[in-house]
This record gives sequence, C-alpha cells and structure tokens, in this order.
Amino acid sequence: MSSELRKASVKGIFYSGECREIKQDIHDFNQTFDTQNISDKILNIIPRAIIVPHAGYIYSGYTANFAYRFLKQSKAKRMIVIGPSHHHHFKGISGSYFEHYETPCGNLEIDSPYLFALAKQFNIGFEPKAHAKEHSTEVQMPFIKHYFSQHKVIELIYGDISDKALANIILALIQNKDNAVVISSDLSHFHNLEEAKRLDMSCLTAVNTLDIQALKKGCEACGLTGIKAMILAAKQHKLSSKVLDYRTSVKVSQDTHSVVGYMSAMFY
Repeated sequence: MSSELRKASVKGIFYSGECREIKQDIHDFNQTFDTQNISDKILNIIPRAIIVPHAGYIYSGYTANFAYRFLKQSKAKRMIVIGPSHHHHFKGISGSYFEHYETPCGNLEIDSPYLFALAKQFNIGFEPKAHAKEHSTEVQMPFIKHYFSQHKVIELIYGDISDKALANIILALIQNKDNAVVISSDLSHFHNLEEAKRLDMSCLTAVNTLDIQALKKGCEACGLTGIKAMILAAKQHKLSSKVLDYRTSVKVSQDTHSVVGYMSAMFY
C-alpha cells in the first residue's frame, strides 16, 4: 500500500535531528517539571489520553512533555497519535500504512494488524500526501520513542471529519486498555497576547469541565475537531480531565502582537 518507512519530515526544523539533542531537550524539560509543586495525588494519576501541542520544541516542547510525564506511567502497549492535516485537504481520516516510523533516536514499529482492524471498523483510508510532511503527529514521535521506546504506534491524520465520527474512533481506542491516545492541537494563532489568552481560555475551560459548549466562546484551536471528539469520548467513557500546562509563544519570541497558544491536558 505504501513504502515501509514513514520518514521524519520536520526533523531539524520543529525538533533536532540529533538524538542526543532531543535527549538533552527532554532532560531540560524534566528538570523544570521536577521543580513544580505538584501534589502526589495528582502526580499518581495515569491518563488514558492526553492533549499536547505541536509547535517547535523551543516553543511548546515543555508543555507537551508535561503531559508525557504523566503518560509515561501508563501500562498501555500501543500509542495512537491523532492530529489534524495541515498541508493536504481530504475528507475523512488517514492511517499510517507503513511498517516503521522514523525518529532521530531510532524507528518506532507501526502496529499494522491493529490499524487494519481499526480501518475495517471505521473506514480509515490512506492519503499519502497527508502523511508526507505532517508535523502535528510527527513532533510527538520523539517523545514516544523516549518514554515508550518498545511500544508500537499508529498515526491517524484527520481531514474533513465530524467530531462525532472521530469521537467514535477515540471511544473504541480508550475502551481498549492496551491503548493510550495522544491528541495533537495548538490553540489560537497570531492574535495579540490579551486576545490570545481570552480565546484560549475557552479551550482550557472546555477541556477542564468537559463542556463542548464552552468551545463556542472563542476556542480557535487548529485541532479543534480532535479536542471536541476527545471531550465527547471522555464524557461517554466517564473519564475526568485536567489541564496541565498553558503558555504562549511570547515566552520565547517576546512578540506580544502575533501570539500562538499551547495547552497540554490529560483524561483519566
């Protein structure tokens, strides 16, 4: 159906192409994480799913790692990464029909038999152009390789799909204890800082309270369908939710006129 390797297309751009530099980045993120005052009760939560951002590691790596620190306690055997298509417009959802997924620290094995079973159930197609250079899913793979080096992965990229259709897939995934789900989304783009925070607050509130209606108050997440679907699936599966970290690009860029927002959250 396709070539054997899902090549890393944004290494050296969104994250380092050198394994040791990625390890150093994650080490640095964790050093900062360990200085946070988080209660043992919260630290012991093991998520079934997380939402993470997908900008360059310099901007959103810390926020993403915050969620992976919780997910690393998971006993799941398979990681399913779900993100929006940025470069190729298509209807439905596309699966990673490759054998391996490239990362700078070594390849991850793709769970093809599971993907084929999922595809049959939910009509998951294959759009090669969607996978060729999609960063929303790819930037998660070095984290997964770091924390779950022996786990199998599946990459699902969605185009034009209803939140209910995607929620049905997520629900099936989280009902299987062998799966952990990673939903990729950034928040608002290119507003001034005050406006960005105002818009992003509706995303954070919606996730924290599992309230789809709150998203209508201005949430401009680029992976909005994924966030909606995750909230719907979490409610149906009776999961709790918690926003873990929120920040904007201002911390790095110092530009308060054109801001991007980033959030990480967990569902447990």
